[in-house]
Amino acid sequence: MPGPPLVTGATGFAGSHLVEHLLQFHPAVAAWEGPGGTPIAVDDPRVVWQAVDVLDREAVAAALAELRPSAVYHCAGSAHAGDSWSEPVRPLRINVLGTHHVLEGVARAGLACPVLVTGSALVYRRSNSMMTETHPIGPATPYGVSKLAQEMLAGHDEVTRVFVARPFNHAGPRQSPTFATSGFARQIAEIEAGRRDPVLQVGNLDARRDITDVRDTVRAYRLIVTRGTARRPYNVCSGKAYRVGDLLDALVALSPRAIAVEVDSSRFRPSDNPLLLGDGSRIAAETGWSPEIPIERTLQDLLDYWRREVSRAAPGA
Repeated sequence: MPGPPLVTGATGFAGSHLVEHLLQFHPAVAAWEGPGGTPIAVDDPRVVWQAVDVLDREAVAAALAELRPSAVYHCAGSAHAGDSWSEPVRPLRINVLGTHHVLEGVARAGLACPVLVTGSALVYRRSNSMMTETHPIGPATPYGVSKLAQEMLAGHDEVTRVFVARPFNHAGPRQSPTFATSGFARQIAEIEAGRRDPVLQVGNLDARRDITDVRDTVRAYRLIVTRGTARRPYNVCSGKAYRVGDLLDALVALSPRAIAVEVDSSRFRPSDNPLLLGDGSRIAAETGWSPEIPIERTLQDLLDYWRREVSRAAPGA
């Protein structure tokens, strides 16, 4: 009898939200944490935690053979495109080799379960217009190259029920502050708590990004697996491009403090695309998914999350 669905990278941003989402449909969810991870993101007795390093080929194979999951949602990986310039080997090892080990482990165990590979919109060539899944491929970062390699593995592996998501930017609670909106929100929370001068340090504010709430994003992942077509990529996007500066203004407006903004050129990325905008027609037509959470709620929830985190970390708290 198949075991519970498995989420790799379950202590991460999207992974932790996906675990919570899957618990709405399954009595239990298996969750893998990588080296140094801690199962605190989702505190629920129905979550079966296991420490598995996706770079450990034999450990991955043994864990999959024992668990025999009903589905695998592969979210483990290196997630930051900007950091891939200083550490290009990291995304290539974790994203590519880790994916290979998971797919190989599923095949070795003789599992017929579906496997979702969470790719990225950064596999596409830069464009000044909305991108469909047929847009030319041309990653511009080591991270994007690693995500393209993931997709290539998904298309040529022995596992036949492999599904591919190409998420565009997503935001929400638990996101690393190395990402723009989350970094803004943390700084605002620290200013409100008196732990930082009322000046926001920011990077490129003119870039425009297609942003979806992470809770909508993980809902798309489940629908791709349950209703989508194997080996067929699906954009997961809002279809709206938000100027980063406008998102910053919206976050600042949620604070009672007077906050100044200071541009820090060191925060600019070497491959900042002026526009990243997706067309979600395919996923809407074939799975019925569309984003439901407005950007205003995403930003409010993100700021409230960081207010709680900053309060928790405050001396004497």
